[in-house]
Amino acid sequence: MILTVTLNAALDVTYRIGRLRPQGSNRVRATAERAGGKGVNVARVLHALGRPTAVTGLVGGLTGQAIRGELAAAGLADRMLAIEGESRRTVAVVEESVGDTTILLEPGPVVGAEEWAGFLDHLAALLPQAAAVVLSGSLPRGVPDDAYAQLLGLAHARGVPAVLDADGPVLRAGLPAGPDLVKPNADELAAATGLTDPVAAAGALVDAGAGAVVASLGPDGLIAVTPQGSWRARSPERLVGNPAGAGDAAVAALTLGLVTGTPWVDRLAEAVALSAAAVAAPLAGDFDPAVHRALRPRVDVQPLHRPRSS
Repeated sequence: MILTVTLNAALDVTYRIGRLRPQGSNRVRATAERAGGKGVNVARVLHALGRPTAVTGLVGGLTGQAIRGELAAAGLADRMLAIEGESRRTVAVVEESVGDTTILLEPGPVVGAEEWAGFLDHLAALLPQAAAVVLSGSLPRGVPDDAYAQLLGLAHARGVPAVLDADGPVLRAGLPAGPDLVKPNADELAAATGLTDPVAAAGALVDAGAGAVVASLGPDGLIAVTPQGSWRARSPERLVGNPAGAGDAAVAALTLGLVTGTPWVDRLAEAVALSAAAVAAPLAGDFDPAVHRALRPRVDVQPLHRPRSS
């Protein structure tokens, strides 16, 4: 199975409206609530693809109970660890008339030192069953900045490949621990390196410790810098919809390719098609199977020259 870690799990609330009127009243056409956080979204995509997966992380309070109840309803294997603090909510406001989405992110609970030590033991017990582990998203307050480096160390000590999807100081702190794959978006890539060229920036993350880097560039597709080569992958068409879970769908595809040993060109084509199909779905963690099937054979993957990062 593929194990996904969501330390700052959330209850995702989606409001669908015609068009957002700032500083005014907005009538909501439809609402939805579901367990969220980047790792949970990755697990949803893997589950929909028929791949064994399990979800772990930290949850607490009434919101945590709602998260766990929705995981069960979705058929996802729940390996969450309970804490005292209240889990967060996120709110996505989808403007259907223009295809834009505004996202509000609550900070999440404060995690105590004993709770963090307990999670390290909890993850160590789960890792022997995992073919790969995905470490995704923000850290709740109280968890150390090098949390992902600690988790990467546990995974590598047990021979489990690990994917890291984080940003800012959390991403930089994880690089020396040698994640097998890092998946930033364009803004995260630039912020982590100070470089404006995405290929050079991805190369800088490889130089800093990442085994491979795949960066999502929104509608411009993906770029990858790996030991086997560098590529750019593009969708044959641009889709309008909800981009909130597109990066997580790409992570699901890339992790599956890591586990199966799929050649990089095929991994990237699958990641682009699956992320585009996620944009076409209304909720993060879902994807449109018809869009996925239609786009997959038409994704364009071309080799890139990797410029020097210094």
